[in-house]
Amino acid sequence: MIDWNSILNQVATVAFDIIYFGAIIGTIVIIVLDNRNPVKTLAWILVLMFLPVVGLVFYFFFGRSRRRERVIGNKIYNRLLNKPMMEYLAQDASTLPMAYSRLISLFRNTNQALPFDGNRVETYTSGASMLQSLLRQLERAKEHIHIEFYIFEDDAIGRMVRDVLIEKARAGVEVRVIYDDVGCWHVPNRFYDEMRAAGIEVRSFLKVRFPVFTSKVNYRNHRKIVVIDGRVGFVGGMNLAERYMRGFSWGIWRDTHILLEGKAVHGLQTAFLLDWYFVDRTLISASRYFPKLEACGTSLVQIVTSDPIGPWKEIMQGLSMAISGAKKYFYIQTPYFLPTEQILAAMQTAALAGVDVRLMLPLRADNRLTNLGSCSYLADVLQAGVKVYFYRKGFLHSKLMVSDDELSTVGSTNVDFRSFEHNFEVNAFIYDTETALQMREVFLQDQRDSVQVFLKNWVKRPWWRKAAESVVRLMAPLL
Repeated sequence: MIDWNSILNQVATVAFDIIYFGAIIGTIVIIVLDNRNPVKTLAWILVLMFLPVVGLVFYFFFGRSRRRERVIGNKIYNRLLNKPMMEYLAQDASTLPMAYSRLISLFRNTNQALPFDGNRVETYTSGASMLQSLLRQLERAKEHIHIEFYIFEDDAIGRMVRDVLIEKARAGVEVRVIYDDVGCWHVPNRFYDEMRAAGIEVRSFLKVRFPVFTSKVNYRNHRKIVVIDGRVGFVGGMNLAERYMRGFSWGIWRDTHILLEGKAVHGLQTAFLLDWYFVDRTLISASRYFPKLEACGTSLVQIVTSDPIGPWKEIMQGLSMAISGAKKYFYIQTPYFLPTEQILAAMQTAALAGVDVRLMLPLRADNRLTNLGSCSYLADVLQAGVKVYFYRKGFLHSKLMVSDDELSTVGSTNVDFRSFEHNFEVNAFIYDTETALQMREVFLQDQRDSVQVFLKNWVKRPWWRKAAESVVRLMAPLL
């Protein structure tokens, strides 16, 4: 007698195996044909081979590339750039710093980042000082407020800013808000609905909802931009959340943010309006958003953005060039250190050539995995002569870099794969001795609150710690 149940079970098992292994093999073929960075390709293949079920889920949500998708057409992009370009061409002929002329050209060619002179830069190293300045500038707004944050929290700080925005909107000021949908996943809709009810235009960036829960999770808007009346702007590493002001029970939250006043605000305005077009499909390019501005300082500034869609990794390429071009020193603060091969090689090469390269990380991080991955790279840089410091006073979230008393950069970009390849980021590159010296002093002050790591001690870590770091490092391109 034929056991049909047994036969059907065997057929179902074979069919499942064919579909299952076909999905694995098919995904691997897609990854290989996508011509990505070989390190990232191998990382995904390893995950799919050793953790096939988890690997398929992770690839579906986080792995698929959106680089071939266009955010905005060239014609619309050029219309938006028309006003800042006119301001740029109308400014008095300024001499670009020779040492950074190639870096400036790189950003212009890859990112349309215009170098504006005559800017004033104000630096904040605590959440309280930044918030106080932000609220003061928001109260002064007369025409429009454009505000964009990865996290806009429904807590005491978020509500304080929200209430000011509502007050300004009711007074007739145009207010537009962009928040990241993943960064604000747990923020209740009513928080933003109150702003909408007051006439504020609020949009989420790349909304992630079932059934359209796809690789959008992986591409997040990590930018922090504020533009007020097209004249004053803010950019840096701080979000609108209480922890950025109060820190943790075990230490402060150390971050860096800057206020910009001058023509460089046109760069922040352009970045915001490009993101607004992305979320609203409305092109805003009227002249009143790009008012004529007089020089109010001495800083030459470029606002540089990067995203996972275009052909270039603008900020990563610029940092690699800046590190390679350093003559005396290059100091780096970052909460996470998962460098691409280009950045790692640039740091090692500069240190081996006698440049004073210093890297500062938090002693205690907010993410266990990224902390393990970061530690796996430290022996590589220590062996080349890079000086490494662990900040002890709290959590170091600052993304600050300074070099040779001439160049400094502050923004949202971490030194990791996620910032360089997956996120929408923005940094201000500042070519100015006065600002560079201020940033250098900020770094050195933090260094006094840090402990230096020495190679002879670092290699004595427990074997299990090294093993854990090595395993996490395999996934570094995916973190």
